[in-house]
Amino acid sequence: MAQMKWQDAIKKVLDAAEEPVHYTDIAQAIIDEGLRTNVGATPAATVAAQLSRPPLVNEVMRIERGTYALSTRHVAPLESESPLAVVEDIAPPAPSESTDVEDMGLINAFGMYWRRDGIDWSRSRNAQLFGSQQSGSAGVDFAPQAGIYLLHDRSRTIYVGRVTKERMGARLWEHTRDRLSGRWDRFSWFGVRPVQEDGSLGTAPSGIDIDMLIATLEALMIEGLEPPQNRRQGDRFNALEFIQIIDPDLERRRLLSQVTTALSSNP
Repeated sequence: MAQMKWQDAIKKVLDAAEEPVHYTDIAQAIIDEGLRTNVGATPAATVAAQLSRPPLVNEVMRIERGTYALSTRHVAPLESESPLAVVEDIAPPAPSESTDVEDMGLINAFGMYWRRDGIDWSRSRNAQLFGSQQSGSAGVDFAPQAGIYLLHDRSRTIYVGRVTKERMGARLWEHTRDRLSGRWDRFSWFGVRPVQEDGSLGTAPSGIDIDMLIATLEALMIEGLEPPQNRRQGDRFNALEFIQIIDPDLERRRLLSQVTTALSSNP
């Protein structure tokens, strides 16, 4: 069976929906219903891009950020929208391809609380870190990612580290053999290399010092989380720390309350 074109599949999902659908849910429905078997590694991004292109852009209504419905169907405003937010049968101006799937900026992909025992560490430094954007989409190996990572003992973060080279998998493997080996069972990561439609990792954002960015992010995480296994403050974190001063008015009211309480208890 020939798979449907992306735009035809999107229209089929929207036509069957009883309410507006977010583009990520459209992508998942296309996968679940078998409308396309080849969806690549970033199906949600593909759907968002297709929604902004003719002729589909003229046949759908953008109800709110990321949420769409067919223009030919009666569409009631979402609860979060005012009644004037949607004009029936009139499509709003076509969003650009970056309206919903915007430039990710500095962090382009991340994973939260991945299981250590879900990785084949017998590959040594060639360990693969597989993940997918959605159920049924192509897998992506994030081992050559660069960025920062967190080691967790269950839900507790015990260590923050950085990888400025494209070797996230190798760095994590090293932690299965060093002093931290017995201290973590999960990990999270934040990467600067974006995922391409074919599942490969692209280049980090240009025009910035990636090493400085990653070092700064690591330092911020260390400062904010205070993980017990980090033996020093993050590098390149030279900002001056300021100590909070309680608002003087609050302090005066507190003292006045104490005086009032003391007087009332000693008539």
